[in-house]
Amino acid sequence: MKVDRLMSIVLILLDKERISAQELADMFEVSLRTIYRDIDAIDLAGVPIRSTPGVGGGFEIMPKYKIDKKVFSSVDLSAILMGLSSLSNMIRGDELINALAKVKSFIPADKVKEIELKVNQIHIDLSQWMGNTHIQPYLEIIKVALQESKLLSFDYIAHHGVASSRTVEPYQLVLKGSHWYLYGYCHNREDFRLFRLSRISKLHIQEKIFTQRDYQKPQLEFKDILTTMQTEIKLRIHMSIMDRVLEYSSYENFSLDGDEYYIVNFPFVENEYHYDILLSFGDKCECLEPQHIREKMKLRIETIASLYKEKN
Repeated sequence: MKVDRLMSIVLILLDKERISAQELADMFEVSLRTIYRDIDAIDLAGVPIRSTPGVGGGFEIMPKYKIDKKVFSSVDLSAILMGLSSLSNMIRGDELINALAKVKSFIPADKVKEIELKVNQIHIDLSQWMGNTHIQPYLEIIKVALQESKLLSFDYIAHHGVASSRTVEPYQLVLKGSHWYLYGYCHNREDFRLFRLSRISKLHIQEKIFTQRDYQKPQLEFKDILTTMQTEIKLRIHMSIMDRVLEYSSYENFSLDGDEYYIVNFPFVENEYHYDILLSFGDKCECLEPQHIREKMKLRIETIASLYKEKN
């Protein structure tokens, strides 16, 4: 039984007038039996839970119950504030401002400085240094569409530069790695799709409201798949690009080769994306083995060089 899940259930019950056991089970991806045990534990802890059977029934906290501020530790409040603050840097909105204000109201006067210090120890800024300036305003547009269940229309650039116009029912905003994605049902493809925001342009909310569909969460974990596809190649890199190579390969895979070079065991998948990564390292990187990848790199370099040959 996880304490963080119990705390989350309490907060949900405080926020909602009533919620069913099935909704809670789906939300936390646990069994109904687990939810019933959690509710019993919360009730035994002194939070009065009322159960209403039948259609439209569910669990609710007894009216007029007030939660004790002491239920949150300094660590709890610091973690909540840190998460809300990092999100509010990227997605604006009154609801985030209100949530921050409510959480801060739980801070005892004698703990303000302590919690402020803890929150400031880790700073999460999801905004970009540079690049696509549409990302933040598009997040705002998608957030409104999600809240109001309105269709989105946009132009999309898929792999290999293929452009198309899409009409999509939005279901989720996803931050994976350093990239934002929109997960939704595409009317053009008649299926759920994951759209990278940096490839979206001319984004607009339509007035039409759609009816929510049942949907599966997007597949975001590819560790097992990549393990079967991935191989290790051997690179010789100049120390000047070491920081960039460390984005893809851990330091344990580096070994010195003279004063200025390293030999690196580099995780690699044979597709255009990974070949482009190697090419981006320029003349500071040489693929030593395997031979067939080295040969393919030579062909790509020769093709690029041919673009710059003098024409008669």
